[in-house]
Amino acid sequence: MLEVRGLDAGYGRVRVLHRVSLTVPSGKIVALLGANGAGKSTLLRAICGLASVHGGAITFAGESASARPPEALVRAGLVLVPQGRLLFGDMTVRENLEMGGFTVSQRETRDTQLSRVEALFPILRERAGQLAGLLSGGEQQMLAVARALMSSPRCLLLDEPSLGLSPKAFGTIIDAIRRINSEGIPILIAEQNVRRILRLADYVYVLETGRIELEGEASALMADDRIRASYLGMG
Repeated sequence: MLEVRGLDAGYGRVRVLHRVSLTVPSGKIVALLGANGAGKSTLLRAICGLASVHGGAITFAGESASARPPEALVRAGLVLVPQGRLLFGDMTVRENLEMGGFTVSQRETRDTQLSRVEALFPILRERAGQLAGLLSGGEQQMLAVARALMSSPRCLLLDEPSLGLSPKAFGTIIDAIRRINSEGIPILIAEQNVRRILRLADYVYVLETGRIELEGEASALMADDRIRASYLGMG
């Protein structure tokens, strides 16, 4: 579904990523692990056309995505839930959701998606008329994910969804990710919460200083001494 090959990317002339390659197969959850500054956000932004690509190739649904503008990629079904959520704080919950569906031309489809996301996150129906900026951190993350789903994504990217959340709130997001994936939507998730993500993902890439240093099945990496020592404190 999504393939990155030999990607060099960054901001302006500054290169953050060096020859990065990864694959997100249809129907799978792929995790991107790494410390702050490793380049996780840059990689997701480069995939979505929001960072400068200096070399390599990005393919989505069998077509090149390397030179396509972000709005075209959203319309094609490649959708990012950004770090920090970036909601429209002065707009209501319902208005944020409607903004998420701006690429959907048919009203009937938008209504179907709205019902879908409100079933996934019932609290958003209760908070429909509340300003997004007044929601709790967990509710804001639910809204950010729901807003992305309004565009009927074919592949969903999430950047640090646990940021600023309590373990309980992040657990709600994890449950939602599983339900979204069960509908056949592949997911690429960048995270630092290694324990939770290793239990969630099918396959894992570890990014260090802009390079993929380790990859493998999540179940295998759970027992890898390098992961246990560097990320789980079990060296």
